[in-house]
Amino acid sequence: MSKTISINPYTGKELKVYKNHLKKEVSEIIDKANKQFYSWRETSFSERKKLMLAAASELKKNKKEYAEMMTLEMGKPISQAIAEVEKCAWVCEYYAENSEKQLQNEVIKTDAYKSYVSYEPLGVVLAVMPWNYPFWQVFRFASPALMAGNIGILKHASNVFGSALNIEKVFKRAGFPENCFTTLLVGSDGVEEIIENEKVKAVTLTGSGPAGSSVASIAGKNIKKTVLELGGNNALVVMKDCDIEKTIATCVKARFQNTGQSCIAGKRLIIEESISEEFVQKMLVKIRELKSGDPMDGETYVGTLAREDLAKDLEKQVKSSVKAGAKIAIGGKRQGAYFEPTVLTNVNEKMAVFKEETFGPALSVTTFKTVEEAIELSNNSKFGLGVSIFTKNIEEAEKLAFQFDEGAVFINELVKSDPRLPFGGIKESGYGRELSEHGICEFVNRKTVFINK
Repeated sequence: MSKTISINPYTGKELKVYKNHLKKEVSEIIDKANKQFYSWRETSFSERKKLMLAAASELKKNKKEYAEMMTLEMGKPISQAIAEVEKCAWVCEYYAENSEKQLQNEVIKTDAYKSYVSYEPLGVVLAVMPWNYPFWQVFRFASPALMAGNIGILKHASNVFGSALNIEKVFKRAGFPENCFTTLLVGSDGVEEIIENEKVKAVTLTGSGPAGSSVASIAGKNIKKTVLELGGNNALVVMKDCDIEKTIATCVKARFQNTGQSCIAGKRLIIEESISEEFVQKMLVKIRELKSGDPMDGETYVGTLAREDLAKDLEKQVKSSVKAGAKIAIGGKRQGAYFEPTVLTNVNEKMAVFKEETFGPALSVTTFKTVEEAIELSNNSKFGLGVSIFTKNIEEAEKLAFQFDEGAVFINELVKSDPRLPFGGIKESGYGRELSEHGICEFVNRKTVFINK
């Protein structure tokens, strides 16, 4: 019998032992989910809206309970964990209020008496989700999927099984019918068989490139729809005419929130050479003010990484870059799963901290002289999730937006997900979109209906 042990990354102590679902149990859960689909898809939008608003209410009411489990399992500072739960309530409210309009029949004039496109649910959708935003990554899938009439089954990261079960609890407490949303306690080795189950109609994955490639390959063999949201190596492109104080505040938040463990974090500071020295010195002052420590302390901004091996990976990237000529302006040291907030200057395109995704609190600094050089540096990445541009010349920045090979361009703001806007990337950052009307339409059958008298 396989088991999963949950470890608190801050204390190193065991939290809980979870009994993994057996293959037979997984199959039974999928069968029940599929059976529920035929009832759930018949419910009205008003019925689903009532339940989704109840889920939002449950999240707000018990946000501390859900946030504490996140913090214990993966080290997220408690204030940020609470904010994450609150954001999940927002996405539930957004789709509760907007789904019916987003999925209404689209009438198209043809030579028919009547012709239109209807948007119908696919069935059971598998979500394979990561540990870094244990609630948000799931709810931004689950809320639109359920409102569209689909059924959700979740295979969460093994170090956040407590949060995975809590998400199932949210929907149960909100009054959703049994088996509308179910958590599967299985390891990565169990995913292939789940995707191959004929009752699972589609898959969404947020995670690493190799995980995405594997899931896409299995789903492709079985002719099943996938949405992939993978890694990112976002640039923070800072022009000399930026508002320095505001830009520094945004860049520090973009890199160090969630202890730097975010696909959309600003990881590469690409700054105009003439202001680089002043900017970096002022930024270091702000970074020194960030409080590290016990993630259960409301004042803590930088906690531990989710696991010690992740901190070791970051340490290797930093050491490799220093060996190649990068300079440590601050930080650079590791203790267990904790890694100091770190800034490396004198970074070039060949160094690990520029080329690779750094999933932790380390920011690389590279300078440029011309706008063309800045765009080239930003685009010099296998990822294409998002970019932030900082300048007072908004009109010029907007003109340049199309030259950035990204899924999102944010001007004078950090890249972030918002229920009202589509979210996703290009290149090795994946394909498909989550959130907004674009997201809810990923897992529906766009059915053409043509009627003649």
